[in-house]
Amino acid sequence: MDAQLAEVRALQAEIAALRRVCEEPLAPREETSRVQKSFQEIYQSDSEGWKSSKDLKSQLGHLESELSFLSTLTGINIRKYSMKTEDLTSTEMTEKSIKKVLRRHRLSGNCHMVTFQLEFQILEIQNKERLSSVTTDLNIIMEPTECSELSEFVSRAEERRDLFMFFRSLHFFVEWFEYRKRTFKHFKEKYPDTVHLLEGASSQCMGIRSASRPGFELLIIWKIKIDEEGKVSPKLDLLTKVPRRALELDKNRVIETAPLSFRTLLGVLGIEAALESLIKLFCTEEDS
Repeated sequence: MDAQLAEVRALQAEIAALRRVCEEPLAPREETSRVQKSFQEIYQSDSEGWKSSKDLKSQLGHLESELSFLSTLTGINIRKYSMKTEDLTSTEMTEKSIKKVLRRHRLSGNCHMVTFQLEFQILEIQNKERLSSVTTDLNIIMEPTECSELSEFVSRAEERRDLFMFFRSLHFFVEWFEYRKRTFKHFKEKYPDTVHLLEGASSQCMGIRSASRPGFELLIIWKIKIDEEGKVSPKLDLLTKVPRRALELDKNRVIETAPLSFRTLLGVLGIEAALESLIKLFCTEEDS
C-alpha cells in the first residue's frame, strides 16, 4: 500500500506539471530546452522530454488512467497534494558529501465515504553510500464521519508516525464498515417487524424482537476492531434480554450460554448465515 500511495503522489505531481506545459504556447527552441531541463531536475529523470503538445496530452491521458486504476484498486482517492522542500545541508555536511533535506507534504483525499487531510514531514539524509528517510511528524485530520470507531486508531497512527499503517488499515476498515452497513440493511428490509437498528443506518447494534414472544430480545453488537499493529477484524457479540421468570425456568442454562453458542455459530456458518438463523428463531410463520 505504501508503494501504491507513493506512486499515486508521484503521478499526481507529474500530471500537474504536464498540464501546465500543455496549457502554455509552444516555446522557442532555447525555451523548450529550458522546460525539458526543468522536468529532469524536478523528477530526476533521464527522459529526453516531449517533442510536441500531442505527445504531452497522450502521456497525460496515460497517467490519468493509471491514477484512476490505483484509486479503484485501493479505494483511496488523493484530491490535492503539495510539497515544500527545505535544504538543511550545512557546510560541514557538504564537505563530507552529505545532503540533508526536509520535505513537508500536505494532501487531502478520501477512502470511499471517509474524508481525510494529512500533513507530514519526511527527513532525508543522503551520503555516498545510501539514502535514508524518516517521518518526523504526522498530523491526521478526519472530517466528521459516521465511523466513530476510527478515532482511537487515528491517534495511534499519529503517535507512531506510521503512514503505511494508516492507509492500509483505513482501506480494510472502510470495507468492513460498508459490509456491516449492507448486512444490517438487508436484514432490516427482509424482516422489518423483527429487526431494529438502534443507531440508524450506520448502527453497530441490531436488535431482534418478536411480538409473539414479548419481553424476549437479542442484541447483536458488531464492532470493527483495529489492533495495535493495524490489523482490522470484525468482533460480534450477542446479548440477551429475557424476563426473570424465563431465566428461572432455564434449567439447561441455554440463555446463559447463548453468547458462547453464538460465537461458535459464527465460526461454523459465517456472519450472514448465523444472523439469519437467529432472526428466524424470533419470526412467526407470517414473518417467514
